[in-house]
Amino acid sequence: MAKTLTVTGGCQCGAVRYRLEQPPSKVSICFCRMCQKAVGGYFGAFASSALDDLVWIKGQPNIFASSEAAERGFCSSCGTPLSFSYRGSGRISVTAGSLDDPAGHPPTLAYGVEGRMPWFDDLCRLSGTSTEDDIPPDEIARYRSRQHPDHEL
Repeated sequence: MAKTLTVTGGCQCGAVRYRLEQPPSKVSICFCRMCQKAVGGYFGAFASSALDDLVWIKGQPNIFASSEAAERGFCSSCGTPLSFSYRGSGRISVTAGSLDDPAGHPPTLAYGVEGRMPWFDDLCRLSGTSTEDDIPPDEIARYRSRQHPDHEL
């Protein structure tokens, strides 16, 4: 019998790591104001799974009850938002940006569209530069990442 590929992820400091025993059943983004505040961005991106498919392999997230119905997990060391779940649903969503391979899990639907910024469709047309283009060569060493790598060591 073929083994199902697992999906891994975690926070930026590496204190909390997880594994999904099955690939996410759906990946979505949510523009609602509560998700904006929870992730500190214009939308939250989430990969949904059965609660039983999520295994915390290093550390545990702290939990914030963001409403009477929902709770959100985050790393208490670095603050990375890690999860969202409706209590008692048997489901949990990890933040898509905390996946080790977020590009492999594109969103397929959106929620809370009433909170979408009116200029959101213009974002992909902004001019831009790559990160290194904005750093003077003599300062590159200062920008070396201290984040946990996107895989288990």
